[in-house]
Amino acid sequence: MPLVHPQFDPVAISIGPLAIRWYGLMYLVGFALFLLLGRLRAREAWRGMSGNDVDDLLFYGVLGVILGGRLGYVLFYKPGYYLQHPLEIFAIWQGGMASHGGIIGVIVVMWLFARLRGKSFLRVADFVVPLVPLGLAAGRIGNFINGELWGRPADPAVWPWAMVFPQAGDNVPRHPSQLYQFALEGVLLFVILWLFSRRERPAGAVGSMFLLGYGTLRFVAEFGREPDSFLGLLALKLSMGQWLSIPMIAIGAVLLWFFHRRAAP
Repeated sequence: MPLVHPQFDPVAISIGPLAIRWYGLMYLVGFALFLLLGRLRAREAWRGMSGNDVDDLLFYGVLGVILGGRLGYVLFYKPGYYLQHPLEIFAIWQGGMASHGGIIGVIVVMWLFARLRGKSFLRVADFVVPLVPLGLAAGRIGNFINGELWGRPADPAVWPWAMVFPQAGDNVPRHPSQLYQFALEGVLLFVILWLFSRRERPAGAVGSMFLLGYGTLRFVAEFGREPDSFLGLLALKLSMGQWLSIPMIAIGAVLLWFFHRRAAP
């Protein structure tokens, strides 16, 4: 028999009119892990980053994630709606964040940080990207707690771990796609990047591996995720998330080859 989503209360702590939601706490967990792991790696002098750099990168990163994630959702998913309701772009408490947009936002702020500090953008990116996946993993746990972004209907063969999401308005067993993305884009990608970056690589190689790895794992995970109702499947029966991942895969693969070729003796 399939499982049933536990229907967690999305509010973790309520103090009078103040409500702290689990999803917001997951963002804090992601930022805290970034700070902890970043400071750990900053101890290795060859990486060219100090503890103070990590603190500042966190500040820049928060801006990149929130602004990029929101603008990415507006531009990639509902441009027509927000063109007619521009003030709702700022209503982030209503939901609507795009991880691809968040990644673009982080790239922009990394470039800005590197320019202001006189550092190599590629080296900054190589330092930052292994710290990102666990934050993505925390966000997916927040999605699961909220019972949102549920998966596609599941074949009876996978019912032992399929789940009914009452929020979907039906009793159809579905893939728990939030947990798939937690495991793939979060935990697995973290392990790959952390191990890949343990020794010095050509500048830009680790950042390229992130683009290739995230794009590939997100593309795979999307097969289990229900497409957005207002978009459905697009050309070739691929979701918007998959179409946004394809350029990441291509760019990451080409850059990874280029940076290793350029560094070869």
